[in-house]
Amino acid sequence: MGEVLTRELCVADGRARTYEEAVREAGALLVSSGAVEPGYVDGMLERERTMTTAMGNGLAIPHGTLDATPFIHRSAVCVVRYAEPIDWKGVPVRVVVGIAGAGGEHLEVLSRIALVFVDPEQAAAVAAAQTPDELYAALGRVNDA
Repeated sequence: MGEVLTRELCVADGRARTYEEAVREAGALLVSSGAVEPGYVDGMLERERTMTTAMGNGLAIPHGTLDATPFIHRSAVCVVRYAEPIDWKGVPVRVVVGIAGAGGEHLEVLSRIALVFVDPEQAAAVAAAQTPDELYAALGRVNDA
């Protein structure tokens, strides 16, 4: 799968104030990287309408519906950290990890993210990151094969 997260896909000072804005903010990063077409962001928003991607512990992992997969060019992960929690359908979220998995790589990408957030020290490092470099360092293991 290669490198799915790059420093350019790490934002330490997210601007969104609602979960819809946060999904669009993460989606715009994936679009600007060339990993997905804008239609994928619509699929991310559609998934949120049918089920929340808030995972608890301040984390949400928005991703597109199955119908949005044709808009994916390559697998990618972005991360946006918020100084203040966003109300994500009743769940406070400070870290949004947007994902796009090409060619069935969706579950592998999710498992890599889970490995980072299952470790309380690593999850705390992500939430405390103040710069894109710190975010990249804290989440770099999603690139490990």
